[in-house]
Amino acid sequence: MESIRAMSRTLIVTPLQEEYTGLQNSLSALGLKSDTERIGKLETHCFPEIKVTLAPGGHGKTQFGIQTQHLLDHAVFDLVICAGAAGALAPEVKVGDLILATSTLEHDYNLKFSVRPKPQFAGDAKSIEQIKALNLADANFSIHFGMMAGGDEDVIDIVRGAELYRAHNALAVAWEGVGGARACAFSEIPYLEIRGATDTANHEAPVVFDDNLKIVMKNIAFLLYRWLKK
Repeated sequence: MESIRAMSRTLIVTPLQEEYTGLQNSLSALGLKSDTERIGKLETHCFPEIKVTLAPGGHGKTQFGIQTQHLLDHAVFDLVICAGAAGALAPEVKVGDLILATSTLEHDYNLKFSVRPKPQFAGDAKSIEQIKALNLADANFSIHFGMMAGGDEDVIDIVRGAELYRAHNALAVAWEGVGGARACAFSEIPYLEIRGATDTANHEAPVVFDDNLKIVMKNIAFLLYRWLKK
């Protein structure tokens, strides 16, 4: 009999435990059954029906990169997805909406010795096109495709958020995506970042985060279910 790990070809890594729990519960609420499995040092949940392994990534791009690489060193996956929360930067992105990163930019990579573009990592084009082709007319949220700004910085100031938007034309800002992108580039595995907007990167972000996180993880689960269930 084929093992759970062998059937699970998509690895979904969430930065925070709250994101992990929210996505696990939301996928289960859609009727998907899961089993726990240890991969290396990490406990994961496998959802065989959609061929997904859900794993914890850790907070910050360094920890997230380490744990993503650890998972890739101990199991075989065809795609890695970073799934979690983000702060909306572009005015068209509303709380609850999803952002699919066509690229992830490392906005806090600040060279002083020389001048060259900040590191940028492309999202998996095949996955993006598949999601664009889905019929999601019944969804109560919008999906936006564009750049995600990634860096180890809480953006909870409207001036800082506007600065990042002007500098990079990014749809939203989050922390860990670059770490996962670097691990996947090193391991030559396709990568995609999917984030849900919990706030608009202003002073209200810490206050509304917990309640809105439940909404966005439910929305991410809905998208994954419609995309990956065959």
